[in-house]
Amino acid sequence: MPDQLIVDEQSTLFDTTGMFQKTFPSDFRQIRYFTLLIVQKAPAEMKELNILEQQISELIKNAVKHGNDNDPEKQVRVWFSFREDWAHLIIQDEGPGFQKLEEWNRFNRERNACLEERDFEKLEHYVSFETEESDEYDSGNAMFAAVEYWNQGVVFNEKRNTVAVARTFPRKRYGLELEEEPGSVFSSSS
Repeated sequence: MPDQLIVDEQSTLFDTTGMFQKTFPSDFRQIRYFTLLIVQKAPAEMKELNILEQQISELIKNAVKHGNDNDPEKQVRVWFSFREDWAHLIIQDEGPGFQKLEEWNRFNRERNACLEERDFEKLEHYVSFETEESDEYDSGNAMFAAVEYWNQGVVFNEKRNTVAVARTFPRKRYGLELEEEPGSVFSSSS
């Protein structure tokens, strides 16, 4: 998946078929609780459960803080589904949408170029994505982590107030994995 935010309302990531749905008030104090309500549906065997919880929390925080401007009268809707090898979420707020999406993509491309070129002096200008709306607790770095974590994409609707994300996980293997050595009792040539 590309390392950018995409606007594509036709993306299959917006398909809510078979997904659970929860609606929450925009209450910043309860984000951890809302996140736990969602994560409890994830299989216990799922790898990276703590990282998954953190990523979901960040998406809900963005919806509450930036989308709904911490207005408790506004709601955040979350659709979610999990399998042992798959996590899929859609988060919708009632705000005006992420209007700086192209600006963020441009910033991220320049940031990645600095990393690839190992230009650490120039990189210092790309530590955090800030806008006029940013405050001292808001560095925009959650989106960098989201793009890296959600390996099946971070996709917005046209209004940009709904984001769909998905991640695939390697399948867990149960039992022993034995490497065959020539002449061993496990070798197929014995």
